[in-house]
Amino acid sequence: MTSTVYIAKNVYGGDGLGRLGDGRVVFVPGAWEGEQVKAEIFEEKPRFVRARLVEVVEPSPERVDVGATVPGMVYAGLSAAGEKAAKDRQLAEFFERARIPVPSSATIEGGPQLAYRNKAVYHFARQRGKWALGYRAEPGHEIVDVESDPLVVPAIGTALPDIRRGVMRLLTQGSEAVRKSVERQGNVTVRWTRKSGVKWWVGDAPADLVLKETTLGIDFEVPADGFYQVNPAVSELLAQAVVDEYRRGANTAPELMDLYCGVGVFGILCRPPKLVGVESGRQAVAFAKRNAAIHKVQADFFADQVGRAVRRLKAGERTTVIVDPPRGGLEHGVVKWLVHSRAPRIIYVSCDPATMIRDLKGLAGAYSVASVRRFEMFPRTARFETLVVLERKN
Repeated sequence: MTSTVYIAKNVYGGDGLGRLGDGRVVFVPGAWEGEQVKAEIFEEKPRFVRARLVEVVEPSPERVDVGATVPGMVYAGLSAAGEKAAKDRQLAEFFERARIPVPSSATIEGGPQLAYRNKAVYHFARQRGKWALGYRAEPGHEIVDVESDPLVVPAIGTALPDIRRGVMRLLTQGSEAVRKSVERQGNVTVRWTRKSGVKWWVGDAPADLVLKETTLGIDFEVPADGFYQVNPAVSELLAQAVVDEYRRGANTAPELMDLYCGVGVFGILCRPPKLVGVESGRQAVAFAKRNAAIHKVQADFFADQVGRAVRRLKAGERTTVIVDPPRGGLEHGVVKWLVHSRAPRIIYVSCDPATMIRDLKGLAGAYSVASVRRFEMFPRTARFETLVVLERKN
């Protein structure tokens, strides 16, 4: 069934949201706020439906030619200004729905809209009699073959044809045992840094491969499979903002606790007189210790689940806490621990606004939001990074 729908806004994830004549919400990917579209319903639920865009009847002035895309580029057909407005509204609505006051907010942009990713993971499989290498597409998880990738940095883009040929040779030449082993790996990872160049591997990362990443002029050693922000230009802005926020409160809270610290980037860049870092990955902690030693920062990094480790830690009135959790947000025990701590300030870095808001609601009794900044870390895609500064209530 095809319906004509007015798109009221774009929700988190990128879909256009409208309403059918019976009042049900309809989600239409590729339709933008303010547009009148024709959409074909393909999935019906009691309270909402999903539909495919069939025709744009009245286009938004922010609609642009889509150009080359890969799966995940949900804003490919929207201008940069339109994408910014949509994401700003989405973040603001997260706070409004949670009834969390925000006295100060801003959007931080920097770097290109395309050709910014310094890491890509491509999947491969045999589909319809031939090999495909690229990204998985929702909802069926079929691999969309990617011969060129508009999101990756130019160095990876230049190397991609050779990488594809290399993977195809591994899949089609040599002994059957070797070919089957490569096929079972299922993916190839490509990373680039200014100091290390382009590196790629199939399946698990080589245990002895160490990359050198650079942030704010400081080099960090990172294991090949270790986490580092994928957008170098915007990660510089985020790191500087974290450092600036730490320094803003350093007179009264100079000691620093860096939870989910990874290889130690934020803590080391802040250079506090006392630094404690916690990360669940033992390899990441080993590199955090190496990086601290290289840069002569006194630090105590240790490997443990953060939710378990905080039971042994104390954050007093002179402690600033940085939290940079994965998409799942803070473990429940961490929220409770922060509420009962005496830390005057929390610097919260988030890659998922939904879990961030859940955590902020849990912290609301003890902390108020001092500022919010949205970082355009992942242009053209649904995601973004958020930096929230929390201050303890009197």
